[in-house]
Amino acid sequence: MILNTTKRDIKGRLLPLVLSAGVILADQASKIIVIASVPRGTSVRVIGDFFRLVHVQNPAIAFSIGHGIEAGTRHTLFMLLPLAVIALLFLYYLFTRDPLTQFQKWCFGALVGGGLGNYVDRIFRPAGVVDFLDFRFYGIFGMERWPTFNLADATVVVSGILLFISFLVPTKKPSGESS
Repeated sequence: MILNTTKRDIKGRLLPLVLSAGVILADQASKIIVIASVPRGTSVRVIGDFFRLVHVQNPAIAFSIGHGIEAGTRHTLFMLLPLAVIALLFLYYLFTRDPLTQFQKWCFGALVGGGLGNYVDRIFRPAGVVDFLDFRFYGIFGMERWPTFNLADATVVVSGILLFISFLVPTKKPSGESS
């Protein structure tokens, strides 16, 4: 009986991974469009100076952290580190005995998809991850513009924040379920 419950739970955790595939496809499609339509290093105004499409490639990680590390070391480190983090998240997601809500399962699916979206760039785009969303930040936190990012980055940040909040907010157990 316990084995059947575990198999059923694993099957229930596989469906949100469809979102992972969708995020990867949407992220890569958006990057292909930017690469084809915006020359590298240039920008296109979308909403005045507030929102622009800017084609840049980031060989480092978020906010260009690690940009100063020697290229060979940086490439190896940024191929292994994200893969380890994604693998740990994925394994926790699949095999945790903690009950996850449907919302948490979908957040995990989005988080894995966003991480893998950028990982695809690290494998197939040696110049770095393609970033293209550029927003004016009006001097908040001393920044005139927010660091350029992409769909995968946005997905990781939003789903990560939502997942974190979901673990803080108590959930109501279905009737008949005991603690």
